[in-house]
Amino acid sequence: MRPRQGISPVVATVILVAIAIVIALAVAFWAGGLVGAFTRFEKIELSSVYAVPGTTAGTYDVTIVARNTGSSAATIDAVHINGVLAFEISGTTCTSAGTSPPGITSLGSCTIDDSALEPGETATIQITGLEPTSSGITIEVAVHTASGKLYPSSVLLP
Repeated sequence: MRPRQGISPVVATVILVAIAIVIALAVAFWAGGLVGAFTRFEKIELSSVYAVPGTTAGTYDVTIVARNTGSSAATIDAVHINGVLAFEISGTTCTSAGTSPPGITSLGSCTIDDSALEPGETATIQITGLEPTSSGITIEVAVHTASGKLYPSSVLLP
């Protein structure tokens, strides 16, 4: 009868190292999944903001093209002009806030194709009949999102 022997120290070391590598890989994949879940962000880019003379003398039509370049969905809920809330947005409905911003006599009306933007989607906001106190001024328009972020841009009224 042979005496009982255990596995050699070399084989035991190889087995322990292999187990440690497998556990390390499992932890890395798990942590990577957590990082992906917590690092999603919203970012709106105003890719185009321009003004053209409106159909009524002394008014302008302002077009804002907003694109979600972030990794999570974003919802546009307001448009600010010259630092003042001008329009509140819900879905495809724009409602005037009623207060004329500095340099603006009348806000006119607003339309939007959709305020909920998935990553990569674009929304067009059209403000028609905006009446400034004088022509040739630059106004600041800003898109506000439901998460509280404000994305500003400037536009020259010709």
